[in-house]
Amino acid sequence: MKAPLKWLKEYVDIELPPKRLAERLTMAGIEAEAVAVAGGWEGVVVGLVVALEPHPGADRLRLATVDIGGERLTSVCGAPNVAVGQKVPFAAIGARLIDPESGELVKLRRSKIRGVASEGMVCSERELGVSEDHQGIMVLPGDAPVGMPLDEYLGDTVLHIDITPNRPDCLSVVGIAREVAALTGKEVRLPQVRYEEEGGDIRGQASVEILDSDLCPRYCASLVTGVRIGPSPQWMQRRLFSCGMRPINNVVDVTNYVMLELGQPLHAFDCERLARSSIIVRRGREGEVMTSLDGVERVLSPDMLVIADAEGAVAIAGVMGGAESEVTEQTQSVLIESANFDPVSLRRTAAGLKMRSEASLRFEKGLSPELPLPALTRATQLMAQLTGGKIARGIIDVYPGAAPPRQIALTAEKARRVLGVAVGAERMAAVLRSLGYGCEGGGTGALSVTVPYWRTDVRLAEDLVEDVARIIGYDELPTTIPGGALPRWEPDPMSQLKGRLRDCLAGFGLQEVVCYSLTSASAMEKALPGTPLAALKVANPLSVEQECLRVTLRAGLLQTLSANEKHEEGGLRLFELGTVFEPRGDDLPDEHPMLAAVMGGPRWEMSWHGDGGDIDLFDAKGVLEALFERLGVEARFEPVGDLALRPGTAALVTVGGEAVGIIGELHPRVAEDFAIQRATHLFELDVERLLPHTLKPRRYRPVARFPATRRDIAVVVDVERPSAEVERILKGSPLVVQATLFDIYSGEQVPPGKKSLAYRLLYQSPERTLTDGEVNQEQGRIVERLHHELGATLRA
Repeated sequence: MKAPLKWLKEYVDIELPPKRLAERLTMAGIEAEAVAVAGGWEGVVVGLVVALEPHPGADRLRLATVDIGGERLTSVCGAPNVAVGQKVPFAAIGARLIDPESGELVKLRRSKIRGVASEGMVCSERELGVSEDHQGIMVLPGDAPVGMPLDEYLGDTVLHIDITPNRPDCLSVVGIAREVAALTGKEVRLPQVRYEEEGGDIRGQASVEILDSDLCPRYCASLVTGVRIGPSPQWMQRRLFSCGMRPINNVVDVTNYVMLELGQPLHAFDCERLARSSIIVRRGREGEVMTSLDGVERVLSPDMLVIADAEGAVAIAGVMGGAESEVTEQTQSVLIESANFDPVSLRRTAAGLKMRSEASLRFEKGLSPELPLPALTRATQLMAQLTGGKIARGIIDVYPGAAPPRQIALTAEKARRVLGVAVGAERMAAVLRSLGYGCEGGGTGALSVTVPYWRTDVRLAEDLVEDVARIIGYDELPTTIPGGALPRWEPDPMSQLKGRLRDCLAGFGLQEVVCYSLTSASAMEKALPGTPLAALKVANPLSVEQECLRVTLRAGLLQTLSANEKHEEGGLRLFELGTVFEPRGDDLPDEHPMLAAVMGGPRWEMSWHGDGGDIDLFDAKGVLEALFERLGVEARFEPVGDLALRPGTAALVTVGGEAVGIIGELHPRVAEDFAIQRATHLFELDVERLLPHTLKPRRYRPVARFPATRRDIAVVVDVERPSAEVERILKGSPLVVQATLFDIYSGEQVPPGKKSLAYRLLYQSPERTLTDGEVNQEQGRIVERLHHELGATLRA
């Protein structure tokens, strides 16, 4: 937002220097990021045309003698409107002007035109960058001081203000003036609106109907007839130019001027080009086409709000008007629109059509539905003044959802708790009144505050306290120590578990990666072959690779492995702890924390110790087992089928009978789809399911005081029987503190379909030293139980 100081001073007295004013606004939360000067006409002064003579060598050129304040210079001029007695902008040799043909700044050089030397140039608006008018010279008001630099006369100091999204009221000169007045203790002078209604009743000449009030809470319209289209006056053009807007004509300039002044976007329709002079506010129709003011055909849809007449769409609500109802030089009747639109719908429309504008920028931030009426009356007044038209009697105001002003209770005690210092109710009331709030009470320390219509961001008592603090000045608030008891720390088990998982895996030599939550459907289909996908798709994806929310961590992890495998000779051990998103039927996902890891390549780095071989499934399983041991969780591994994993290697990870994850070797087909060359092993854990099992209390077990006894045992079981079932029975003995599998054999020494599993058992008692007899007796019980439950026999 650009706020010219000359314009601001029309509404509030400003005594501070521009830089100091910018600092005060910034400290109050209205960031003035720069102070600039509009104009930049170095070498251009106010001149008085004192004589005109014909050019001796050209019929269409004349020699203008210009007084620039004690010095008279001659300029060769071809403008048809130059006349003696005019005050004009005169550029001396060396000044920089805009070339009307190229649009670039060029340096004015001394030259001869048809044999006559020109000592300068009488400038047009286009050459000064004020407007696009190049038909004649720019004529200045009669009170312009001769010889004064044009920068000093027409230029202005402009505050470049960066407005936060919650303050749409400050996207206007009046809004900035309110802030300046509150900060400096001055009064705001709002423009006075008075006009006579000389035309017929507007309701007999135009009509307005809102079909979708959820997207258009209010629509106001006025009618001005008998208008004459032409350029707007110099003062208005200068102000538009200072704010970075190009003047067009008196009708369009009025709508832009009021938008900058009050913050309410408006639109002007040629009323005679509206079918039946009707306005219908409705959703667009599927496949409906409208040509916008920029000459582009726009395809509309039902999720867009349009302004239509009896035959079709004539404007895209809050974004841009249509060419069919555009104001032209032949326009005689102007219907002025001032409305309020739903910010979410309008933001989607502007983004979908790629048509962001000054109007949509304001609507997107949520304007007040009370603003359209005062903005309309101001625009109607200016329209009649500048076009010579007659104002129709009455205003159309369709406002089906009118609501009373918001009331908020505020106490001095509330302000003290929020700020940490006491601010009296009377002082708070004075500050709030300076910002336009209505305040009642105060004697008992309690205020009833009425929020002004333009402050759509104020909803809570805390918002009022913030306004009080920023106007008083944050630097004026004394530093205090927080009072009262500190909030009690509440542990977050999920965050703690995630931290432990990261620490453990990093300690085991795995490297954490972070992948995008957005991915492609094709990548997830390759990572989860044969699994139906129901991922949530993004409405406006940046690319096909980021079209939907991930339902698995596998795709991103495997893509990362593939990308790094080409540049890494050693082994790769990667993990990601992230969120997956599962659709739940209402366009929103359920978010679940997951852990996934991939391992592949050489087990050791190249060394003279020799080749340690490649990482295998048991390396990955060992990481999981060590992780569970650190968490105090006992897990089991059971065979399972998974199309993404090589058959015979996939295992379901269960804790307490509940499935919490999966482990296995990546299927060669999946590895090929991701261009992975090495054998890769993967495990995946559902952190949410794992969490309850990690919360069980762990008991301290002191170091045993008595010696242990080692015994070896070899049992023959069915080939399909997993070692975990044997270990379960071995560790079920109260005297066995450790059971380690050290040999697996199948061959001539054991029957067909059988295998031999050899374990080293460690017997120990916390109460006494075990005798050989006690150990032999316990081992006999173990063998008997193995035979009874698993059909196992001792190997001879």
